[in-house]
Amino acid sequence: MKPKVIQAFDRFSRWTAWAMGHPVAFIAALFGIVIWAVSGPIFHFSDTWQLVVNTATSVLTFLMVFLIQNAVNRDSVAVQLKLDELIRALEGARNSMLRIEDLSEEDLAQLRAYFDHLVSRDTPPPPAPEA
Repeated sequence: MKPKVIQAFDRFSRWTAWAMGHPVAFIAALFGIVIWAVSGPIFHFSDTWQLVVNTATSVLTFLMVFLIQNAVNRDSVAVQLKLDELIRALEGARNSMLRIEDLSEEDLAQLRAYFDHLVSRDTPPPPAPEA
């Protein structure tokens, strides 16, 4: 069982990824930029006025990178597990394809070349890699 802090972070990360992908979030960000731009003449386009938006966007971007990466990692694992289950369940599918996401870049390139050949059939096939 995960510690409560990690569970809370996972929930917050999922909610944040959903919320930031919602059209309302885009509209809110656009509204914030319009307010900032309109306030420029009020603050005489000062360095502080510019610093406020630069700092806010930098901090928000920095934090969002971690939250979005968490959501992407979780979704990637879920997709890989679903694909693994399909490979395992399909008769005739090669179980050696399970967990190929853990192969090295060189092994993946070999596998890609093998499947490219299956599609093209124009060149002699490279040897099928051991997955």
